[in-house]
This record gives sequence, C-alpha cells and structure tokens, in this order.
Amino acid sequence: MSLKVNDLTGGYSSLPVLKNETFDVNDGELVSLIGLNGAGKSTTINHIMGLMTPYSGSITVNGIQITDDVEAYKQQIAYIPEMPVLYNNLTLREHIETTIMAYNLDVDAAWKKAHKLLKTFRLDNKLDWFPSNFSKGMRQKVMIVCAFITNAKLFVIDEPFLGLDPLAVNDLLKLINEKKQAGASILMSTHVLDTAEKYCDRFVLINNGSVNYEGTMAEIQHHYADLGDSLNDIYLALAKDDSHE
Repeated sequence: MSLKVNDLTGGYSSLPVLKNETFDVNDGELVSLIGLNGAGKSTTINHIMGLMTPYSGSITVNGIQITDDVEAYKQQIAYIPEMPVLYNNLTLREHIETTIMAYNLDVDAAWKKAHKLLKTFRLDNKLDWFPSNFSKGMRQKVMIVCAFITNAKLFVIDEPFLGLDPLAVNDLLKLINEKKQAGASILMSTHVLDTAEKYCDRFVLINNGSVNYEGTMAEIQHHYADLGDSLNDIYLALAKDDSHE
C-alpha cells in the first residue's frame, strides 16, 4: 500500500481543520479527493507533503513516516500544486536539472523521459526560457514534466486541469494512466467531477475536515442512491445539504 492516512488531525492553529481523517491510496490506483472549497483538501495535501505537522494521527508512504526519514519519505512523492511554483531565475532546462539532483535520478534516463514529455507538452523548443516567458498553462506543464520524470511511488496532484488546454488535459490523463499501469499511486484533488468519475478508481468525499465517504463510484451510487446517479449530482446534493446545516 502506497499512502495511508490514519486518524489525521491537524490545521493551522489550535483549532483543527482536519478531524480524524482516514483513507488510503493503493498501488496502481487513482483516488480523487472531492470537497467544497474550505473542506480540507489543501490542508490534507499539505500534511501529506510534509509542509504541516499533524496534531495527531499518522501518514505513511510505503510504510515510511516523515519522522522516520525525511529524505526517504519525500523522494517517494512527486507533487503538482494547484498554482505552479517555479524559480524566476532558472530556465526550464535548469528546473529539470534541479529536479534530477533533488531526486538523485540517473541523468541520461531522466533526460530521455524529459525530452519525450517536453515534446508531448510542446515545450521542447523552450528549454532556455524563464518562467516570466510562460503562460499559466505552460507553467503548469513545466510542473507536470518535472513531476513525471521522477520515479515517485506516489503522485499528489492538486487541481491539475486548471489552465490546461483540452489537448494537455488528455496528455496528462494518459500520463497518469501510464504511471498507474506501472504501479504508482495517484491522489488527485479536483472539481472537474465528470473527468474524475470517468478516470478515478475510488473517491474520498470530505467535508469540514472529515471523510464523509470513501469508495468506488458504484459504492457511492449505492450509498447515496436517493441523490442521483452521477458524481456531479451526488456532490451538488451533498453540498446543498451542507449549506443548509
């Protein structure tokens, strides 16, 4: 099992945002984290990435906790944030070189992957460009390239479709499927529910920092049989109920 979140409680102040969250992502599985803005998705991801320390509970990636070995823990994870984070003074080439060093990758093998990805995302003639030259979508593609040249066991992807053109969305979904087939685990947060329903193996529905339900689409449809058939219909019905509490 790649990712296991067990009884996670945490947040930004003395009042926890997350309350006893428990879910997992298995090898070769794409799991979608679904919830309204403020439900706790980003806080969950920040804890998994080691950017925040839990008040209680545990997070393990292939049996390793960040308190066991920070470097070993983080090298198993590749992260694509909602807002691209690039270094203004580094070219695209230097971003790739930095990723190779950070993950201790074989240089030739990593560049072979990189050149293929750069061509896929139409960045192959932009290796000497700086971030100031890139659009939001191009910046997102740089993050995708850097993440997918790694040998990460767990990919954490936060709202990946924002700013991407339809062709790039399709290319990203193909990449995710390739990583799944190779045994990697993917946790994806997204509001694009029709795409999530089509491609994800399981769903974790969270609200107010707690897991409402975790399961496959068929299990969710059975559990919320009176709310509709599609993930979008069920999600909207749950959101309306929450707003009237």
